[in-house]
Parts: sequence; C-alpha cells; structure tokens
Amino acid sequence: MANKPLSVVTTRRLPAPVEARMRELFDARLREEDDGPMTRAAMAAAMRGAEVLVPTLSEPVDAALMDEAGASLRLIANYGAGVDHIDVAAARQRGILVSNTPGVVTEDTADMTMALILAVTRRMTEGLAMMQAGVWSGWSPLTLLGGRVGGKALGILGMGRIGQAVARRARAFGLSVHYHNRHRLRAETEAELGARYWESLDQMVAHVDILSINCPHTPATYHLMNARRLKLMKPTAVIVNTSRGHVVDENALTRGLRAGELAGAGLDVYEGGADINPRLRELPNVVLLPHMGSATIEGRVEMGEKVIVNIRTFQDGHRPPDLVVPGAP
Repeated sequence: MANKPLSVVTTRRLPAPVEARMRELFDARLREEDDGPMTRAAMAAAMRGAEVLVPTLSEPVDAALMDEAGASLRLIANYGAGVDHIDVAAARQRGILVSNTPGVVTEDTADMTMALILAVTRRMTEGLAMMQAGVWSGWSPLTLLGGRVGGKALGILGMGRIGQAVARRARAFGLSVHYHNRHRLRAETEAELGARYWESLDQMVAHVDILSINCPHTPATYHLMNARRLKLMKPTAVIVNTSRGHVVDENALTRGLRAGELAGAGLDVYEGGADINPRLRELPNVVLLPHMGSATIEGRVEMGEKVIVNIRTFQDGHRPPDLVVPGAP
C-alpha cells in the first residue's frame, strides 16, 4: 500500500495549500465545480474505487452509502472534529476506519463564543442594523442599553477543550465560571479555571446569567436544553450555542425568546442546519451566524494538515493518530 499513491476523494473545496499537498502525496480527486454540499448521488459516484473519503459535516455518510462505495474504501478521514454525520459503527462493521481533526479549532471557537456573548449582551447587531438603515440621530443616554458582562455568572455546558478555553476567556472579562459536565474536572484544573462544578444541570441553568453550549451532539445530549430547562433560566439570561444545534430545542427556545422568558440568544449552529427557523430571524434579541465559529484561515489549514497526517499514517500501515472509536466520548 505504501508503494502507490492512495486514491483520495474530497467532498468540498479545501484551502489551496491543503489541496496542493494532497495532489503531491495522493491520487487526489478534488472538487473543482461549485463548492456546495455534494449530493448523495455525486458522493456515491465519487467514492467508487476510492480508498479514502474526506467528507465534511455537510455530507452524511451512512451504511448504505458505504455499501455503494464498494470494497476499496478503507478510511473516512473526516475534515472536522464532529463525526455525528458519519455512521462510525457501520464503518467499523465494514472494516473502514474513521478519523477526525480534534483540537484544531478550540481557540477559534472559544473566540467566537465570547464574540456572541458580547454581541447579544451589548446589542451589537441592533446597533449595526440602525447604522446600516441610516436612522441613527446621535448619542442618547437611553439608546440600545445592554448589560454589563463583568460580574455576571457564566454557565458552561460541556467542559472539554472548547469549554475550558471559553472559561479562560471569561475570567479575563470578569465573569464567574460555572460548569456542568459528564465528568467533573480535576481539582487543580477547576482551580486554574476558577470554575465551580454543578452536578445538577437544572440548578446551574437557574443560577447563571449566560449559558454557553459547548458539548457534542450525542443521543444523551439531544435537546438537553429542552422547554423545561429553558424555563428554569432567568428572564434576564442569554444562551449562546457554538456547538451543535440539536442540543437545544430550537422551537422551545424561540417560544421563550418571543415570550420574554429569555433576554437573548447567540447562535452559530441550528437544528435544521442551513434551514434556519424563520421565527428566529424575526427576533431583534437574537444574533445568528452562519456556522463560522471555526472559520479562520489558520484553523482550516490546520484541519487539512491533520487530515493529511491521518491519511499518510494509514498509508504507512499504522493506526491514524485521530482514529474515532464507536461509542467513545
């Protein structure tokens, strides 16, 4: 296997340095046409005869699609950390390895989380809309009054790499840090972050002023923030989600925002993917971003570099360093 270039298929356009390196190392079939999500039929055709597939989160890879690929497919080297769009268990049953790119976008996503917290609490998009409409008539003591971030309580749901990076930033802004996680952090990590652990998610969400969603989407976290839990939050609280849209019941969130049961929300991810709930667009106290939490040049190139390392390690007959194990957290 190491004596011939691997046949590698990508589903989306990748940064130029990444594509150039793939062309050098592999028999790479890269996207040349418009860079939209690849249709299922196009993916099935592209995968036939390929040994490695490099998909993104916008292309589901299920058991039936793997079967259409044929026996040559041996590695799915995902371009991204999340793999909920890939049936990892089905891949394993077929002898197909799955790798991902963890840890690359931690700092970028944490930056965007803080940006959304500030944008919602300080009503930045409302101010931007006013300026773009040309209706601002000058400074006024009561115009667009937001809330002060310093001194507020931030709750972090999911204290992995990104959650901890958010906590470090939050302390610099004068926020007290609270968290709920499947497993409690070590005492020294809690001390470093100045973070208080809450075993009860219900109790934490009722206490905090800002809730940041930073946990992955799994069957256990689906609608973890449901209608009941959202109602536990203070009416002055805001919720920010840069993780996965399915963690929050979006319809319940929309109802709560419209009823004044929550002060605002900042969202970078959605239950319906690019199909945004139209009622969310109508709310002035909601900041909506197009899943750009990890959208930095540096981050995207590093993701590609990790993909290449995983493919080359596999090509050399070794276990990819970022191998995904079915059922692992």
